[in-house]
Amino acid sequence: MNIVNIMWAGGSPYVSVHKVHQQILSQAEPGTKISSWLLQGQGSCCGAESTREWHLSHRLLKGRHLWLLLRPWLHGRMREALEHANAQVLVLDGLGVSRLILPVVQRMPDARVAIVFHGKTRLRRSDIALLRAFPGSRLSIVAVSQTLANALEQDLGVPVKVLRTALEPEGFRQGLLGPEQAREALNLPTQGVRVMGAVGRLVDSKGFDYLLDAFAQASQQQPDLRLVILGEGVQRPVLEGQIKLLGLEQKVSLPGHCIGLAQLYRAFDWMLIPSRSEGLGLVLQEAVMADVPVLCSDLSVFREQLGEAGCYAPAGDTPAWAKAIIECAMLPGAQVAAAQQQALAPEQAWQSFSQASRALLYTP
Repeated sequence: MNIVNIMWAGGSPYVSVHKVHQQILSQAEPGTKISSWLLQGQGSCCGAESTREWHLSHRLLKGRHLWLLLRPWLHGRMREALEHANAQVLVLDGLGVSRLILPVVQRMPDARVAIVFHGKTRLRRSDIALLRAFPGSRLSIVAVSQTLANALEQDLGVPVKVLRTALEPEGFRQGLLGPEQAREALNLPTQGVRVMGAVGRLVDSKGFDYLLDAFAQASQQQPDLRLVILGEGVQRPVLEGQIKLLGLEQKVSLPGHCIGLAQLYRAFDWMLIPSRSEGLGLVLQEAVMADVPVLCSDLSVFREQLGEAGCYAPAGDTPAWAKAIIECAMLPGAQVAAAQQQALAPEQAWQSFSQASRALLYTP
């Protein structure tokens, strides 16, 4: 079998999305030929045997105004490439990729398509019509959480499969650095401080802006607290200015995107996830598997994974988050982490994900 995995773009902002596709493709049977395409950006992708970089412009991909006239030409190139690859199964990264590829694959009757939705998406009427028009026998629409699947089904009016993303626990844990090594890698003191971690793109939806305000309040009562936000994004200048304004230069660091991030979780006493919205939130899973307790926004997608074992605060509520940080810093972190790991059940989650991924790739 030949599988073509098509992603919107490469680079550090898309690491989590690529990780999900890599986990799905890891369930391919021996002998399956897997290739990946990047419509924008560059780099190897999702553990595929080969990666093709298309270097398409944003305007061409959006297909607006005069750029719409080039769509037939681009569709022709795509179809020629897919036929050359003898693509039998296509795994598509969300709606943007689907808008471009589905019209091409409609004219390839032997190809099946799986669209993986990673987060809430604003659907146009044309999107709904496109997805409904594609033969259901050849199309699987997949969401990475039950919460997201419910929202998509309501909008689309067609069935959406749940493929709750999970990570292979044993391999993940083997790669972890110990607490002292991880802190040294991040230039943090190994003793005398309690380190709160946060991980994600520096964008508004991740909630790091109000987290800084909450942390500033909490650190007044708990002066030994430190905060490390790992990630990169367009909000960096704003967050750096906020740190300076709050006088947190000695207590908060923004190291950027770290290669080998998954090794560093044990540098943290707590993981803070203040997202305003999430499709799933792999950071939560990674922290729990690293035995790091998690304080997260009170979102359905997080309750879906941690249930009553979770520690929650309302998204965007600065005073509530300040209070929660103070309270969590005083809790027995090891006990909280153990309860959260039991709730997440990583081994069972990985087994279910593996079975569902194989069915996605091989079931007509």
